[in-house]
This record gives sequence, C-alpha cells and structure tokens, in this order.
Amino acid sequence: MELQQMRYVVAVAETNSFTRAAERCLVVQSALSHQIARLEGELGARLFERTSRRVRLTPAGAAFLPAARQCLDAAERAAAEVAAAVGEVRGRLAVGLIPTVAAVDVPGALSEFRQRYPHVRISLCVGASEDLVEQVRQGAVDVAFLGLPTTARPQGVAARELARDRLVAVVAPDHPLADEPVVDLRRLSSEVFVDLPAGTAGRVQSDLAFSAAGLGRDVAFEVTTADFIARLVAQGLCVAMLPAAYAPQLAGVVTIEVTDAPARVEYVIWGRTSSTPAATAFLDVLDVLDVRDVPDVLDRHEGTQQPSAIYAGG
Repeated sequence: MELQQMRYVVAVAETNSFTRAAERCLVVQSALSHQIARLEGELGARLFERTSRRVRLTPAGAAFLPAARQCLDAAERAAAEVAAAVGEVRGRLAVGLIPTVAAVDVPGALSEFRQRYPHVRISLCVGASEDLVEQVRQGAVDVAFLGLPTTARPQGVAARELARDRLVAVVAPDHPLADEPVVDLRRLSSEVFVDLPAGTAGRVQSDLAFSAAGLGRDVAFEVTTADFIARLVAQGLCVAMLPAAYAPQLAGVVTIEVTDAPARVEYVIWGRTSSTPAATAFLDVLDVLDVRDVPDVLDRHEGTQQPSAIYAGG
C-alpha cells in the first residue's frame, strides 16, 4: 500500500470521477485507475462502484477513506516537521475566520507570512465562531479568529483575547434614524432586523442584550455573511447591529451609536495540545506569542480563567 495510491483514492472520492481525479493528480487516467485497481487487489475489496454515469464509494471505500486521509495528513505533517527541524517551514496552514473579524488585518498578516514562508500552502474558511472552535479542536483548522459575547469564552482550545468592541446600529441612508447621533435598544426594538442565524455566537450577543432589556424584536431575515446583511439594509428592508470596528468597511449604509449596545470579544485560537510548524510560525507573525515560548506559556496558563489568560479551555 503506497501513499500515492491513497492520494488517488481520496481524489476520486472528492471529485466522483476518475477523469477529474487524474487531472487533479496530474497523471493519465489509465495510470490512476491501474493503481487503484492494484490497491483494491491488495485489500481484497472494491473501493468504488463504477457505472457509465457515476462513481461512488462502496461501503469498503467509505471505511477506507478516513484512514487514508489520516495517513496522508500524518505523512505531510512528518515532512513538515523534518523541514522545520532544519530551519524551513513547509506544509499547510488552515485559517478560519468570522466574516466580521476586525481586530486583525488577516490579509495583511497572510501577506507577511507568505513572504517569510513561501513554501506553505494556505487555505481560508469563513464560518461561525462555534463551528470554528470545533474545527480547531478536531485539527481541521490550525488558527481561527472568533467573535464571542462577553459572557462566553472559547473552550478546549488555546486562546488569546485580541480586542473588545461594541455593536452599532446599521441603517439605510434614507432611514428615519439615519440622522440620529445615538439610539437605544428600545427604539431599535420596533424595527425589522436582519441578523446571523439563530444560535450562532454573532446572533446570541444581540439576542441576549434585547432579552436583558425586557425587549423583543422581529428578525425577519437571517443570513450568514455580513456583506449580504449590509446589502439588505441598504435596500431599506431592515436594520442590523454589527461590530463598530467592522462597520466602516460597509458601503451604502449609515452607522449609529447604540447607548446600551451589547459588546463582543475577538479571539485568536489554536490547538491546545500541539501546533504544526506553519501554525506556530503564523502565530509568531501575528505577534500572539514568541514561538519559542508556545509550549511553556500553554503549560503555565493551563486551566486559568483570568480574562487575559492564554488558555481558555474547558
């Protein structure tokens, strides 16, 4: 069983096509098919069902795929560790972020990182804070940027607080409130809102604030991206509440200070037990920690619950 055979299996599983998998792997289809057939012979089971219309995993293939991915990840991690041992950072860096991250210039940080470490492949994913925490726990994401209510902390990961910010109201330029210098939650509660999906960290902070004030509100629109929130607001369909530090990036809307606005905390998080050389190097670029001190700092702060704690695990 060879790593290349595993790469071919993963490629076919992800593309559902031997032709597209061969193109991805930069080999002719006959060579890819031959290697998969050899592997199936060694395993004594078919990994794919092939018809004229589609290719799909057999039960044996579905069982083999997770282990194959783990083997490929382990091999890549081993190569990255060897490169790091001789002073070269290679491998992959998976970065996750919420749509409204404002405490860090992520593109700027990645630009600096890329200049220092040109051999690292970088992937970005945008998602909800709670999903990103879970992906970091599982090792699918190396470093992530979150926004959480002040009542919550990242659990089961290493974390550093980056900034605190209050929400502001966002309205269309011709909205009756557009000329007001400040508003409060009671005045906003009569408006139709657009917000993130119910249950997400970005939504919870606003829901808790209105609930604590004894107020309800009508969230008629739920979307997953801040850009689309702004587009709906600009059309006069609704109003929104977004972080003050992020709101200046939006076009075609007006922001208003909210006297009793909820606050949020932005964090950067990473795996609490281990980091890849690329992840450790990225944390250094962010100036989160001196890379030489990462293990010591995590050990020293294990279990602390102070607001400035490095580790905020459960």
